[in-house]
Amino acid sequence: MSGVVRIMGIDPGLGRTGYGVVEEQGGKLTALDYGCVETPARRSVVRRLEQVYEEIGALLRRHRPDEVAVEQLFFSTNVQTAFAVGQARGVILLAASQARVRLGEYTPLEVKQAVVGYGRAEKGQIQYMVKAILSLTETPRPDDAADALALAICHAHMRRAKEAAQKAR
Repeated sequence: MSGVVRIMGIDPGLGRTGYGVVEEQGGKLTALDYGCVETPARRSVVRRLEQVYEEIGALLRRHRPDEVAVEQLFFSTNVQTAFAVGQARGVILLAASQARVRLGEYTPLEVKQAVVGYGRAEKGQIQYMVKAILSLTETPRPDDAADALALAICHAHMRRAKEAAQKAR
């Protein structure tokens, strides 16, 4: 795929879902938007999931990404947190499916390797590299927004690798 490709990265969470939108053109990545969908803890889980679904849907309609990258679930020692993240991830996948965008899913290890070059990189290293790769003047905050941008960067790198492999065949 050549030309301009718009990618939205999404870091799922019930309390805070990070999003980041980048454009790739000629191998250069540019950040267009990033931030978080935040849901109040005092609301019921159903209302919070509905808010995540609606706000992610609105972002998908506003930015019209060609592709979406979502973090895969990883095992957590806190089962309640894992369930909440899984539920949020489910409504995000539904919103992306309804928007008819191509989807990529990546583990935290894959994201760290693609962005930092090291699978055990720490948050600060990821934030530093996201800022550098996207030529941002400030570190993206909060962490969830930086993680979402890292997902979009990872997806862009994976796309390029697949394209190169296809051309080599």
